[in-house]
Amino acid sequence: MLQETVSPPARAPSLKVNPTLALLGAFILMCIVIGVFAPTFLSLDNIVTIASTLAIVGISAIGMTIVLITGGVDLSVGSVAALTGVVASLLWPSTLPIWPAVGVALLSGLLVGLINGFIITRLKINPLITTLATYSAVRGIAFVVSGTQDNQLGEASFQFLGRGNIAGIPFSLILMLALYLFFALVLRYTRFGRNLFAIGGSPEAARLAGININMHLMVAYGLCGLLSALSGLVSASQLAAGRPQAAFGLEFAVIAAVVLGGTTLAGGKGTLVGTLIGVMLLRTLDNGLVQLNVSSFWQDVARGVVLLLTVGIDQIRVRWEQNRHGGT
Repeated sequence: MLQETVSPPARAPSLKVNPTLALLGAFILMCIVIGVFAPTFLSLDNIVTIASTLAIVGISAIGMTIVLITGGVDLSVGSVAALTGVVASLLWPSTLPIWPAVGVALLSGLLVGLINGFIITRLKINPLITTLATYSAVRGIAFVVSGTQDNQLGEASFQFLGRGNIAGIPFSLILMLALYLFFALVLRYTRFGRNLFAIGGSPEAARLAGININMHLMVAYGLCGLLSALSGLVSASQLAAGRPQAAFGLEFAVIAAVVLGGTTLAGGKGTLVGTLIGVMLLRTLDNGLVQLNVSSFWQDVARGVVLLLTVGIDQIRVRWEQNRHGGT
């Protein structure tokens, strides 16, 4: 007796859309729409203005991408950025020349990142709680040591960091793009980068594979603090002052840009190319709202809605991935 074999029904081919290309398409469409209603939006002067504002969020977003890939988060980036500007302005010119003062300021950001990493890895306190605490403490320190006052940073060579340009291109943009290229290569082609993805994907599997999780997390949070410090110095350079109130809300803009760029809050997945496009989209949206004469209060509403939508999209993306893999 012949046994009939029943083939499973053929699955309809799924439509796969590259999230990075989709985000780039959304960015281009947004620029076109705003350009229609605000003719000066696409002018060369305004494009240069947008480009000069990318580095503050963009450089911090590199560190946030690295941390989110591990499954963590860092809410202290804005406070670190403010503290480093204050540190540099207090040390120059009374104690140190400008660039040694900048070096000490960068080290202060690195130190905060390492403290975050130590608390998370050794004391086993949740990253959200840990960095929420340092968010408050570091901002408070910035106000205390500065006496709540702005301190001038008018040294010409330092101002080039945030205000200078090379062949008409803002130097801060060149610096940011160089950092994106470097860290994109690190994440893609080095063992350290692959280990970060492994830790975010499954900490237990990473541990069984012999990966030193604590060391990698310490480095990740240290880098996030260091890069946030550099963002703060770019901000201080543009302001020509160290301000304890600088970079308020930076952490939310950074997280929104990184998650919008495809890095999941669950860890184990992310791309710096997507992060860069997310930064460009959000900073361009901010500029576009100004060009459209939207009230600053409604701009705050728009940022809040974008953050909520970004997190919602991330959750939908995670569930879709789980369902897709669960069905295979």
